Amino acid sequence: MSDTPVSLSTPPEGYGDWLADLKGRIHNAQQRATLAVNRELVLLYWQIGNDILTRQAQQGWGAKVIERLAHDLRSAFPDMKGFSPRNLKYMRAFAEAWPDALFVQEVLAQLPWYHHLALLDKLPGPQTRRWYAAKAIEHNWSRNILVMQIETRLLERTGKAVTNFTANLPSPQSDLARESLKDPYRFDFLGLTEKAQEREVETALVKHVTEFLLELGAGFAFVGRQVLLDVGGDEFFIDLLFYHLKLRCYVVIELKGGKFKPEHLGQLGFYMTAMDRQVKGEHDNPTIGLLLCKSKNKIVAEYALGDRSQPMGIAEYKLLESLPAELQTSLPSIEQIERELATNDGTSREAHVRRP
Repeated sequence: MSDTPVSLSTPPEGYGDWLADLKGRIHNAQQRATLAVNRELVLLYWQIGNDILTRQAQQGWGAKVIERLAHDLRSAFPDMKGFSPRNLKYMRAFAEAWPDALFVQEVLAQLPWYHHLALLDKLPGPQTRRWYAAKAIEHNWSRNILVMQIETRLLERTGKAVTNFTANLPSPQSDLARESLKDPYRFDFLGLTEKAQEREVETALVKHVTEFLLELGAGFAFVGRQVLLDVGGDEFFIDLLFYHLKLRCYVVIELKGGKFKPEHLGQLGFYMTAMDRQVKGEHDNPTIGLLLCKSKNKIVAEYALGDRSQPMGIAEYKLLESLPAELQTSLPSIEQIERELATNDGTSREAHVRRP
């Protein structure tokens, strides 16, 4: 073996791959260590909260014991944060909200403490808290994302789109597809008011595609905007095209700037047929269609979907409510918004799917 020192500027063959592997292992170890510390902290806080509850109930201790406990714990552990009277009251509320120690240990300990504070502060009861906690664990939401999902009432919107999935998709897939769609979709992040036209909304959604994917939900991957389909020499353009990784199918999204009309489904169905015949792969499931409109009559939507053999859904989308005139002076004008969109838009035909 040569003792010649290796120059830092010329690493030996294979060093880059080895370094990348080491970085990955170190990162994973750091994550496991962080999760382990968090788990122990959450369990400790639950135990402290449960002790406070038990002693207050059995021995008649009043609320002032929390102030005394906070003082004594901070004196004993001056370098450890989390023993303020406010946080001790949260520990008590945490234990009171989740009396099942096994559930706390096996499920809730996966979430950081500040996630639990958000669940306690913003949700009224165990069922809704349990649902949001499960989703936060499943999708690895940050605290800010969790708060946003609660404030936009994700639970109430999930699975509420009018669909015909039960009739046109096999059982496990139909349930997953239905739960993958919402009603209404909230596009507040676009900064556009209800007066915005559908092409403005479409352009802005692509510009803010990260937030759009978050609103769509887990599993959606963006394919393109104004996707070209060549059918018999005629050109047609899909507003927005996605692929759903769990459903293993393409999702065609059509935007309508007004109220839903039954004839809208004819256009959507045509695009879905073209996708299935020209683009869908051997292992892909049939294409799903989602029509997003500003408003709909639910009964009309149900009737319109009744005789459709393709899996479709209809949902509304909501933009910012129009502001009073005295507050509009600080907002950019429509002309300014259009100029910004035009600058970032580039070509109006951003994706092209060719016939295989």
